[in-house]
Amino acid sequence: MSVLGGIPKVFDENLLIGYDSSDDAAVYKLSEDIAVVMTLDFFTPVVEDPYTFGKIAAANALSDIYAMGGEVKAALNIVAFPEKEMDTRILGEILRGGAQKVHEAGGVLSGGHSINDVSPKYGLSVMGVVHPAGILPNNGCKIGDKIILTKPVGIGIILTAHRLDAADSESYLEAVKNMETLNKYAADVMKKYPVNACTDVTGFGLLGHLGEMVPKGMSAIVQASKVPVIQGAYALAKEFYITGSAQKNANFMKERVRLDNVDFAMKEILFDPQTSGGLLISVPGKDAGMLASELKDNGVDAHEIGEIMPFKDFDIEVIP
Repeated sequence: MSVLGGIPKVFDENLLIGYDSSDDAAVYKLSEDIAVVMTLDFFTPVVEDPYTFGKIAAANALSDIYAMGGEVKAALNIVAFPEKEMDTRILGEILRGGAQKVHEAGGVLSGGHSINDVSPKYGLSVMGVVHPAGILPNNGCKIGDKIILTKPVGIGIILTAHRLDAADSESYLEAVKNMETLNKYAADVMKKYPVNACTDVTGFGLLGHLGEMVPKGMSAIVQASKVPVIQGAYALAKEFYITGSAQKNANFMKERVRLDNVDFAMKEILFDPQTSGGLLISVPGKDAGMLASELKDNGVDAHEIGEIMPFKDFDIEVIP
């Protein structure tokens, strides 16, 4: 037994991916053909409507299964709710939204646990399955891979501006639609291709999560003009509707990223924290065009945004 970060670590050869990794979920092998994928995620409301919040929180939690190459099987609710201060019908709507997304994912909502708290919080513990040979770690990129992103970014900026009555309704509704859209549809297409690595874009922003994907000895080159952005987010960033979390992400990554020729607003977008963001997929260059095309044919807003190259001066370089 060793200690990592104060947590005792016990070796188990069947724990294929655990907490010592920066991956999206834990993976435990049950047999030569089946491994269980386990994840847990919950947070406070990001929108006013409780039903919509339930859908977004569930889609966010379910995403980790898809990012690992897995298939959703079952989920448990995680609930904190101020029972005396708020109408319990609000909780019912949150749970209804979550259940709808679990059902859409093909999973079974199997129960859960709730506590009384000062503010509402909701999410899921999700179990999925994957063939051990089909696990998609987030750091398996290879030189020559192209990077594909399956949802536009800028959600954090839009939500911040919306709270201040500065975002137009079209931008806000686009952000909500993206947040409640399951990554299942992108993952179903992705499984047909020889993908080397995958993760989903959430709180660390596009560049933070891409930084987790790039192995030592390699660099990711991102073309900023190819990164899809939710309408209105760029203009709002120029007006300084930005988030504190984006600043934290930028500070954390500052020694690893070169953004010399990228303007302020685009830098903010690239570090902007996402809720239920898209998948970042690293796939051999020869397959990237076909994957992106098939994703679009299936209704996924996929864009090829960069590539993996031998290490240069930084882990990530962003070009205009």
